[in-house]
Amino acid sequence: MAPKKGDVPGRTIISDNRKARFNFEIEDTLEAGIELKGTEVKSLRNGKANIAESYAAEYGGEIWIYNVYIPEYLQANRFNHEPRRPRKLLLHKREIGKLAGAVQKEGKTIVPLKLYFNDKGRAKLELALARGKKLHDKRETEKKRDWQREKSRLMKNLG
Repeated sequence: MAPKKGDVPGRTIISDNRKARFNFEIEDTLEAGIELKGTEVKSLRNGKANIAESYAAEYGGEIWIYNVYIPEYLQANRFNHEPRRPRKLLLHKREIGKLAGAVQKEGKTIVPLKLYFNDKGRAKLELALARGKKLHDKRETEKKRDWQREKSRLMKNLG
């Protein structure tokens, strides 16, 4: 999959987490740099990455992103990286404090939305502070539907 041009001029989107917008109620977004090593940059330039199952968390006064899949770069066999290693996000202390405080005090989640190259060619990650959506409980509707069927059968047999 080749990188695609983003909706913002100069942005080349590598990976988009559409599932996050469906599962979470997004309240605030911010941009963070991502610390990459060795061949990870070359893999990203080829447009190969996936952030669909990734999440971010605070550890040791820093924000780390876990489970981002950046595949190995085949031409650099010997110097390859681990595809799902934790990666540090590059943020200012104030932003780290804001994110960590929202997670601890308000129970929010740090969700990665997009992985892209900005107009200067630097890999960036769009993060969101989000709250989980309350999913509809299907069991209640199934119970109602089954009761309506049973009721109609009983009425049909009585009448």
